Amino acid sequence: MKFTLKDYQADAVADVLRNLMSARTLYQKSEPTVPSSFSLTATTGAGKTVMAAAAIEALFWGNEAYDFSPDPGAVVIWFSDDPALNEQTRNRLLDASEKFTHANLVRIEPPFAKPRLDPGKVYFLNTQKLTKSSKLTRGHAEPTDDAAQPQIAGLKEIATPDLQGWTIWQTLANTIDDPDLTLYLVLDEAHRGFNNKTNSDKPTIVRKLVNGTKLRPAVPVVWGISATIEHFDEAMKQAEATKNRQSLKPVLVDPSRVQESGLVKDTLVLDIPDEAGNFDSVLVRRAARKLRESTERWATYVESQGLHETVKPLLVLQTPNTPAPDDVGLALDTIFAEYPELTADAVRHVLGDHSTQKFGAWAVEWIEPQRVQEDDHVRILVAKDAISTGWDCPRAEVLVSFRPAKDNTHITQLLGRMVRSPLARRVPGDERLNAVDCILPFFDRTTAVKVVRYLTGDLASMPGDQKKAVIDGKELTRNPNVPQAVWDLWEQLPTQTLPQRGAKPVKRLVALAQALSADGLRPGALRIAEGEVHASLDAFAIKYAKQLEAAVQEIWDVHVKEISGRYGKSGLSYTEFVERADDRAIRTGFEAAKKAFGADIAQSYVSHVAGPDDPDADDDGLREAYVRAAALATVKEVREKVDADALELTTSWFAEHRVAIKGLPDVRQQEYEDIRALATEPQIGALRPPRTRIEGFTVELADGQFARAPLAPLHLMSDEKGDFPLTALNEWERKVVFTELRRTDSRGWYRNPSRAAFDSLGIAYRDPSGNWRSMHPDFVFFNEVDGKITASIIDPHGHHLGDASTKLQALANFASEFGDRFHRIEALAEDGGRMRVIDLKNEIVRGAVLSNTMAPIDYYRSQFAVEYDPGPQHGR
Repeated sequence: MKFTLKDYQADAVADVLRNLMSARTLYQKSEPTVPSSFSLTATTGAGKTVMAAAAIEALFWGNEAYDFSPDPGAVVIWFSDDPALNEQTRNRLLDASEKFTHANLVRIEPPFAKPRLDPGKVYFLNTQKLTKSSKLTRGHAEPTDDAAQPQIAGLKEIATPDLQGWTIWQTLANTIDDPDLTLYLVLDEAHRGFNNKTNSDKPTIVRKLVNGTKLRPAVPVVWGISATIEHFDEAMKQAEATKNRQSLKPVLVDPSRVQESGLVKDTLVLDIPDEAGNFDSVLVRRAARKLRESTERWATYVESQGLHETVKPLLVLQTPNTPAPDDVGLALDTIFAEYPELTADAVRHVLGDHSTQKFGAWAVEWIEPQRVQEDDHVRILVAKDAISTGWDCPRAEVLVSFRPAKDNTHITQLLGRMVRSPLARRVPGDERLNAVDCILPFFDRTTAVKVVRYLTGDLASMPGDQKKAVIDGKELTRNPNVPQAVWDLWEQLPTQTLPQRGAKPVKRLVALAQALSADGLRPGALRIAEGEVHASLDAFAIKYAKQLEAAVQEIWDVHVKEISGRYGKSGLSYTEFVERADDRAIRTGFEAAKKAFGADIAQSYVSHVAGPDDPDADDDGLREAYVRAAALATVKEVREKVDADALELTTSWFAEHRVAIKGLPDVRQQEYEDIRALATEPQIGALRPPRTRIEGFTVELADGQFARAPLAPLHLMSDEKGDFPLTALNEWERKVVFTELRRTDSRGWYRNPSRAAFDSLGIAYRDPSGNWRSMHPDFVFFNEVDGKITASIIDPHGHHLGDASTKLQALANFASEFGDRFHRIEALAEDGGRMRVIDLKNEIVRGAVLSNTMAPIDYYRSQFAVEYDPGPQHGR
């Protein structure tokens, strides 16, 4: 793969490969054969195509990291109901994998005459190509001029497409019937194409494709890719595809992990009129201003980071189903008046009519939806709903909707296509560049609140509940009233990275060496790393010589058992003998060294052992080197010692280059954080200060009315007056803020973002299933104690929540390891109207929590907790 998979993507690929292995076994080894199906479900922006690319690449060529062997007879059909979506997917597969080429990503287009499909290829097919009128399926094309070309009676029934040898249905049937081939069908957006409401008793094309017919066999393996598992399950039921088909465990991607990855934008900002009236032109002008400011901000960021890629934000004008051309024209007039630097060529539309449209004085050309992202001269796009299945545009950052308030579903559909981050990563600390602006001229505040709630949890195609939505959002910057010492301490606080599946210390060292060398921080680092590992292997080969000798002999010896019987005699005789390994067997054994130490180190160690190339020498020395490397990888003590040495050197280099790494561009710093996370245990990450924050200054009251949000001073990020709105804080959290700020030694505080980021303090822990997860305590408070700025973690968390016990123990474990770096580490909860606090720096209290012998509420009611006096509130 050209891309390093995010941790959740790697986990999903591992689960997909397990299903593919099970599906392969069910079909190839069962008698009779057992077809199967499963789904990969992930939210918009999760990178479903990238995950699919990694899985298909492993299916064709294998993958040592996942311990997955290739299927030499694998044939993949990628099926959707949209040719444009197929082409978009094909290009993404090419972009994602260095192994895919145009030759093995094949568009099925007429003429297409093959007896069967070839293994090791992905074929792209869509619904239209399987209709009765398609050249791939129909018989001889009947002439239209009967007089000039009389029909041949009966030819249509027996002839193949354009007199070719096979129809596409015959090609598929032959492929499935071939015992050396296994056909894998990928249904992209799998909820599309099954349901035929107009004629439900007739099987649809997709039904025939999945289930087969009396004349055609069923597809062996069906892999559905969709935004919701319910859609796929329902689609399979409607297709009657669950009969005689084994259903495998679905692969579900946690939306919160997608949000943490930074692949999707963090914040949705909703702008609505403050009062009743016709304010569409006012808000459209505001949208144009946001577009211009976003353009300037991205240009500044790209220049400061020395990036070659550019981001040119897009403004989407969403019309009603029947747009009023003059209204759209007036909006375009308003935009260009506010942003005169734009040119007339910057406007396009993606409406159903593909011709040039007249909007007032504007003649606007049509553009294919999938081209919008690449054609960045297009800065304004006129659209309706979700534009098209699979469409997305990461540079779309401003939406102006002319939909009325009742059309909130249409707005959320389109926003769901605008959530990808332009750089495929979060811009560290800059919430403005991680946001989407939604401007709603025809909404009132009550309806807008419903949209906010819809966007933050109720819409299946949107990311999960960690997405932040604000009304009347205002950009906050660094608070001038917070002392510099607070900022300095913030960057020194410990934060933890999540371990990665299949991480290897030696591979991690190599990745760090390559990065340090590429950034000029340690020239020749890879050569140095290889030399250190070679020296370790040589030393441990001597220390564990006896074990190595046995392992070498095992590599050379191929044990064979001969079984024989004689005619007329009962019973069998068994004879065991040993053959000497040939080059192929040695290479197979060498795979163990590549898995243990990585391909780079394993191969370089072979060269180290074999010595300089000698054209006159025989191959025995090279064989001995391969055998030695393979044998060392099978000696447990050697692997453990080499891993320990690699871990020590990696830790040393991270510490030595810590300051220099902080001076690199964001994208390079993220590379080092990713390498840091390539470990089997949580690692200490690097915190950085936030650059901007977006918060709403309006709150909804219990009676449905709206009021100004309470404000608090000394937050690290504030408005120009030094205030921070407590809009997003619940009653408990507000009590904590005002209590802590009432202390005379208070010097600052920070509402910790609830997602993994450079500006969020994270704590790694295992969930009840054993998977690594990350929690982010609500607050960090800063106090001056004995003339020194100290930090405290204060985390209010509902004892009734399902994760209360797990997160309480996570905080306790963090306090065990890093308690000396904090003044206080406390968990709070409300019980019976009283706030109770657990001091996790207290060893006895911490031990009780880690023993996990009580329900969370019982800890707060026991002697391990004390009263937390909220005191009077001082909101302004």
